Amino acid sequence: MTTVVLKVDSANPEPAVILAAAAVILAGGLVAFPTETVYGLAASALSAEAVSRIFEAKGRPATNPLIVHVADVSEVLNVASDWPKIAAQLAVQFWPGPLTIVVPKRDGVPDVVTAGGLTVAVRCPNHPVARALIRASGVPLAGPSANRSAELSPTRAEHVLRSLNGRIDLVLDGGPCLGGIESTVVDVTGEVPRVLRPGLITVPMLEAVCGKVEFGAIGEGIARSPGQMAKHYSPRTPLVLAEDADAEHGRLKAAGLRVISLGYDLIYDYKFISDDPEEYAADLYAILHELDNGQYDCIVIEMPPDEPEWAAVRDRLTRAATR
Repeated sequence: MTTVVLKVDSANPEPAVILAAAAVILAGGLVAFPTETVYGLAASALSAEAVSRIFEAKGRPATNPLIVHVADVSEVLNVASDWPKIAAQLAVQFWPGPLTIVVPKRDGVPDVVTAGGLTVAVRCPNHPVARALIRASGVPLAGPSANRSAELSPTRAEHVLRSLNGRIDLVLDGGPCLGGIESTVVDVTGEVPRVLRPGLITVPMLEAVCGKVEFGAIGEGIARSPGQMAKHYSPRTPLVLAEDADAEHGRLKAAGLRVISLGYDLIYDYKFISDDPEEYAADLYAILHELDNGQYDCIVIEMPPDEPEWAAVRDRLTRAATR
């Protein structure tokens, strides 16, 4: 398969380009597209055959459910059997945006989308290209990150090609994604909303809307959200987290390894990254893609603070460092 790349204006997507991408989706193909978080890999969420191609292209375990993308809150009931009051309140506050809401699913949603579960994760992205593509396709879009399973998420079209070139039909190149990490996922099917994956929408932000919020996946059973695997979001180069990155860098370098460190106040050779959590999140994957080039034996990262605004970054780093 030859993967076609089409440039698209991220602010004012050209109708002809969007229609060409929508035609690929309606023919059962796969299209990588930019969102405000990371690049997603789109297929019709109502076609089990098309969604199965996502799993094949990514090498994704069938137990890892997908997020379904809609262009507007009015489209939610195309995939959800119920839209609880708390879901509506969260959507008013955070949609379109980087928040995914888990609700009971409609029967028409194929089991492959939800890993056989009875809930569906739904998001309304805040990116002109993503929303234009959903509207032009006329169907909700399943859209995990556009990369091989467990590898680094893509925030640029070249990252998508590095991972999936020849495995998908089309990439819409809309430039870099501004948010940089995946959406927050909150499950509203229980008595208390539960954050299943931290993201740019923090727990304090959610609590300002719906009061108490619980945190963490619910034990064993069918996963209700992506981002639950122990090893995920990983570069090919081994990644080490350290409270004292300078000391760890020195230890590994003394052992004869080629080491590069990532932090914002280090002594050794390092790649600078911001000490602002939103800027850090926006840059993280792009920098890791840059460093994951075969020149190093190890990437050392200084662990960010254990504070609510850093929860998403710490989650991604912890999973990326798992071996």
